[in-house]
Amino acid sequence: MEKDRLNRRAFLKTGSLALGAGLFTGAAAFAGSFTNSALQAWSCGGLAEAFQPANHAFEQKTGAAIAYTGAFAGALGKSLLSGTSQTEVFAPRVLELARKLRAQGKMRWFEPLCFTRYVVATPKGNPAGIEGIADLARDDVRTVLSPDASPPGGKASLIIMEKAGVIEKARKNAVQLGDCVQTAMTVLADGKADAAVIEQRISRLPCFAGRLEVLPIPEKFIPPAPVPFTIGMMKWAKNPDLAEAFIEYILSEKSQRFFEAAGFIHARSSEGRRLTRKYGVIDA
Repeated sequence: MEKDRLNRRAFLKTGSLALGAGLFTGAAAFAGSFTNSALQAWSCGGLAEAFQPANHAFEQKTGAAIAYTGAFAGALGKSLLSGTSQTEVFAPRVLELARKLRAQGKMRWFEPLCFTRYVVATPKGNPAGIEGIADLARDDVRTVLSPDASPPGGKASLIIMEKAGVIEKARKNAVQLGDCVQTAMTVLADGKADAAVIEQRISRLPCFAGRLEVLPIPEKFIPPAPVPFTIGMMKWAKNPDLAEAFIEYILSEKSQRFFEAAGFIHARSSEGRRLTRKYGVIDA
């Protein structure tokens, strides 16, 4: 594993695939150099809206084909840890999963990819006049909760409301207690509820475009586990140069716009670097 880290440093220093030095800003010499090559990449399903356009842009630049799967990272990680499945690049949520894969030698190395934001969402126009998470304790605020949603969707929101001291009232005033965050947000976007705690990325989905408004939540209320996402090369990578190039593109400024548009904080932004230090997203 140490050899992999050393090889990666050498790889980036040589500039042979130094993507940050202009490779993906129009360097014609690199275009099409992975033609007829293929790469399998998996990610947490919540990243799909960012990965899909980024994958397409990479394919256009390089001629490579990306076989992409976005699904529940816990299930994907379980299959990788057990050895029942394989992929070449993996971008999971929850730092501990990346560390387990590294410890087993199934992931060669990983980098911080992005961070999620949790927000208070309201219908367009904010008719109930919500000013922050404390207002979810008001008697007149109708909420929607998804306690049975697949983790961390529902659980993280409940933890946030508990830390903010509003969970009791929010449960009492819930017009829906469901098992799907997106279904709950449809109720909110239709104006049948006043507020909910969600990931900002949910509000950026095409089905909710222009239908929701969001308010920030103080960081002290947000549990650390679901916030970071990582990306790493797996031991099964058939073409390490291609896997390396893909990961560096996903981490590049060129790709950053897709993640920011989808509601994430990119790891290489100034805010992302702060969160990388805060959450200790280090491959060590």
